[in-house]
Amino acid sequence: MSGTLFVVATPIGNLEDLTPRARQTLAQADLIAAEDTRHTGRLLSHFGIKTPQFALHDHNEEHVVEVLLADLVAGRSIALVSDAGTPLISDPGYRLVRAAHEHRITVSPVPGVSAATAALSAAGLATNRYCFEGFLPAKKNARRARIDELRHEQRTIVLYESVHRVADCLADLVSAFGAERAAFVGRELTKLHEQCVHSTLGSLAAMIENGSIPTKGEFVIVVAGSDARLTSSLDVDRLLVELAGVLPGNEAAKLVARATGEKRNALYKRLLELRGDAADES
Repeated sequence: MSGTLFVVATPIGNLEDLTPRARQTLAQADLIAAEDTRHTGRLLSHFGIKTPQFALHDHNEEHVVEVLLADLVAGRSIALVSDAGTPLISDPGYRLVRAAHEHRITVSPVPGVSAATAALSAAGLATNRYCFEGFLPAKKNARRARIDELRHEQRTIVLYESVHRVADCLADLVSAFGAERAAFVGRELTKLHEQCVHSTLGSLAAMIENGSIPTKGEFVIVVAGSDARLTSSLDVDRLLVELAGVLPGNEAAKLVARATGEKRNALYKRLLELRGDAADES
């Protein structure tokens, strides 16, 4: 019989968050497929686990899947782990899991910690409907374009961000969503210097700027969704363009701001972008 591919969640900071079942699975598996064997090695050493490891990460996953599949087909069980949290949630492993399903190999989740759900649980924002965006594009223009696509998203939005880009990301969110949109920053979740802050996007951006939220560690940003009453009844882009056809651009932006609650400057900037797109197409 084929072996089993276990998808095992590991701690994102506090090692005591490793569940008893995850610990047992890691100890009893024939092999651990790890994103970084050195990082996982420290976790295994802490719990006295001797299971051998095999490196599986973004740069080699496509090439090593067949090797691991052969082990599974031969009846060996493999535990898939990432550096922290639940594998495949902005971490490698998708190709291996998909290939296992295609070969009718049993895939079994061993659930536990995830930075996304940990942040949602502490954010104080609606969690009945949410979307996970993971890491936004690193380059400024691509990041801003993606954020712009999310302007009217009504579900709570969960983002991961690196320490080097968190200030720019929050500034872009303020520009697109407005400074008053409710949001949350989770920094170093479950670690010694954990920080959980619920406020507005504008306040959070200011806290990053003045050091109240240090730019150290790992960040999860959670943003309240757009008001459904506004996004369902108005096509903001179309309204901007129509009004700008009969009014000066700044007046059009002011009227749309009154109707939607969005920031006038952000709307005026959006109008300029729409006019630029129209010019390019012509």
